[in-house]
Amino acid sequence: MFHAVQEFKKDRIEPSRIPAVVYEQLSRPEIAATIRPGMSIAITAGSRGVANVDIITKAIVDFCKEKGAHPFIVPAMGSHGGANAEGQRELLAGYNITEETMGCPVKSSMETVLLGYSQYGKPVYQDKNANEADGIIVSCRIKPHNAFRGTYESGVCKMMVVGLGKQKGAESVHSDGLGNMARNLPANAKVIVENSKILFAIPCVENAYDETALIEAIPANQIFEREPELLKTAFSNMPSIKVEEADVLVVDEIGKNFSGTGVDPNISGTWSTEFGKGGLKVKRTCFLDLTECSHGNANGMGLADIITQRIFHKLDFDIIYTNCFTSTVLRSGMMPPVVATDKEAIQACIRTANQIDREHVRMVRIQNTLHVGRIMLSEAYYEDVVNGKYPGVKAVSEPEALVFDEEGTLVTRM
Repeated sequence: MFHAVQEFKKDRIEPSRIPAVVYEQLSRPEIAATIRPGMSIAITAGSRGVANVDIITKAIVDFCKEKGAHPFIVPAMGSHGGANAEGQRELLAGYNITEETMGCPVKSSMETVLLGYSQYGKPVYQDKNANEADGIIVSCRIKPHNAFRGTYESGVCKMMVVGLGKQKGAESVHSDGLGNMARNLPANAKVIVENSKILFAIPCVENAYDETALIEAIPANQIFEREPELLKTAFSNMPSIKVEEADVLVVDEIGKNFSGTGVDPNISGTWSTEFGKGGLKVKRTCFLDLTECSHGNANGMGLADIITQRIFHKLDFDIIYTNCFTSTVLRSGMMPPVVATDKEAIQACIRTANQIDREHVRMVRIQNTLHVGRIMLSEAYYEDVVNGKYPGVKAVSEPEALVFDEEGTLVTRM
């Protein structure tokens, strides 16, 4: 295999500039006017690996304090963290969001209040601490969803409905299946905006390199109009595996910090439902490891054809099954064949992929689905890459054999 780099759009906000950008957005008159002295304000923080999430959250907290308000942070992550308060607090701590680093309380609870029912009869819930505050600021990321397509996908509406809805809210919106998420998500969000104290949203959009590209504050009455436009921006920023087709995909690490399903199917092509499409067209996929910050939640492991014992020994089935039962997507929690080593995982994928040239297998290796600016490709792609068949893909080394240690662990660096 050889190393290659992929070029994508590089619009980005330097991390050092993020607080100033947040302050600029929050200082807009229609936004700043919603924050008044003495108000208690809940600020959402989710379970995804949002770039610079600690910097963004701290800037929002600091702005509220300067306006004389009393901010606190609420874990807004549905059923993640084992659907318990301490698990969700730990997830935030893994992103450097604690009471000490943020300078304000972190109020973690699974207790909710019922706000009402959507036009489709779905109960709509909200975190009790957030509901009792004088106002709620929805901080989140907007990006394509990993299991369905709609006008609203992962973003402000989902953060309000699923994140702030805790497990009950997640169960409600998922109860009709992913095929109805595109209608249930905005319907439930409408109940929230009309029946709670949402002040505004401040979503970010990232570039293809997992970097902050845009931060924008949206007044509550403009969320339904503006979010779809920002989703289009997020789609245009999405990375991809530019060779488009492969026999085997090797993913070094999966985790909830990368996607709700461990890997983002918009990249990997490993979809958990029939309601999403896109990504790499691939015959066999293996996952080699699970990130520590996932705390045993390998929901999405069922999208692989093979996993390693290294992943298996990290699994927390209570957390995994709570997550997939809440979403009703059981395939994500299913157990694929487990093999002893990285080497065996890759061999098993090659051996079981039908109608391929095993002497010239087309194999792609990525670190994870958030970072695909640098990838590895097998020798079968080399001449085409060198000759410019794939625009935006450049070989930066020559093909060499993958190296494994005596235990069969892949040691060739990405």
